[in-house]
Amino acid sequence: MAILVTGGAGYIGSHTVVELLAQGEDVVIVDNLCNSHPVSIDRVEQICQRRPIFYQADIRDKNALIEVFSKHSFTSVIHFAGLKAVGESTTIPLHYYQNNVAGTLVLCEVMAEHGVKNLVFSSSATVYGDPHTVPIVESFPTGATNPYGRSKLIVEEMLGDLYKSDNEWNIALLRYFNPVGAHKSGLIGEDPNGIPNNLIPYITQVAVGRLAQLSVFGDDYNTVDGTGVRDYIHVVDLAKGHLKALAKLDAKAGLVTYNLGTGQGYSVLEMLNAFEKVSGKTIAYQISPRRPGDIAACYSDPSLAKQELNWQAELNLDDMAEDSWRWQQGNPNGFAS
Repeated sequence: MAILVTGGAGYIGSHTVVELLAQGEDVVIVDNLCNSHPVSIDRVEQICQRRPIFYQADIRDKNALIEVFSKHSFTSVIHFAGLKAVGESTTIPLHYYQNNVAGTLVLCEVMAEHGVKNLVFSSSATVYGDPHTVPIVESFPTGATNPYGRSKLIVEEMLGDLYKSDNEWNIALLRYFNPVGAHKSGLIGEDPNGIPNNLIPYITQVAVGRLAQLSVFGDDYNTVDGTGVRDYIHVVDLAKGHLKALAKLDAKAGLVTYNLGTGQGYSVLEMLNAFEKVSGKTIAYQISPRRPGDIAACYSDPSLAKQELNWQAELNLDDMAEDSWRWQQGNPNGFAS
């Protein structure tokens, strides 16, 4: 019996695969490599001394998925595959709905046809939209402000309808905040294609000279220094949360929703300063206009995950900055290095 990880060659997926293999699980990855690199799977093998089975396939390709399911007996699926950039989603929204919504629909159809009904879904704090207050708890109203967040919210609602129609399903909706950091080995980390859409890889690429300067989008928010505040969580802590969610589903949890975050918000400039401290580098930046769909502050109340999953974030801001820098220094051009 194995666990299927869609998008398992990607940033969060590869770190989760490492934790699964370390726990002794058999892992199968399906990834179309549109925003990931096959070398990440070699690096996972290097870390774990075990290699996950890998299929290069798109989850929207039903025949390809059926072939994978016909070759393996799966107990559960962890579903990461999808596009994930807020800014990009406002320029190509149909592409986001096609990947994130239609892809999940095909995946669930194939799961149902093969009697696999345990699913951990990679959702996002963006489903809360512009929250009326922080910290954010799971019972807050939802309402995304951009196509990326809306695609996640649509999938959450779709999975809720699926559970209502057939309560043999066990589904965990994990709403996570801003993953950063890398594995302690420095062998795997965040390696976006093209110009990074997320803060920390942008900072680290400026630090190694790949990019000239960081654009800070907006300095007039109602925050500690005018820049946007987010809840940054170490990717290894986040990966471990998925294992806790799998264990919850094994106990026939039904439909459950959890925030995975630290409960602490940091501004863009606070993150930049933390990175400068651990790297010894000065990060050039310029203030740019706000991006459409961005909000002032977003951080979690993660107490429900602590109570029901026995999970909480353990790594701090220094760990996030140090591990990000170790990864980028050792891999200045990402996996292409």
